[in-house]
Amino acid sequence: MSESRETAIFAGGCFWCMVKPFDTQPGIEKVISGYTGGTVPNPTYDQVKRHETGHTEAVKIIFDPTIMSYKRLVEIYWQQTDPTDAMGQFQDRVITTGQ
Repeated sequence: MSESRETAIFAGGCFWCMVKPFDTQPGIEKVISGYTGGTVPNPTYDQVKRHETGHTEAVKIIFDPTIMSYKRLVEIYWQQTDPTDAMGQFQDRVITTGQ
């Protein structure tokens, strides 16, 4: 890894579901799950899940821009989230059969 490192933060849906698509790419040094925004210091997962804090689940990505461009990170991000869907993301959906 070169001395050049940059950081990107992406929020959207479940952070656990956003780790793997980034973590498996070349040039990505680290993917850290956490929260962004909000008004409660050090919120718990349960507080965030209950929408009590104003936080959104997010991933912080530390990457080498000589290997992985920010543009490519954004392309990967848009494959993981739908900004028009406030009720969850692709991985958050439970498929029901109507039975």
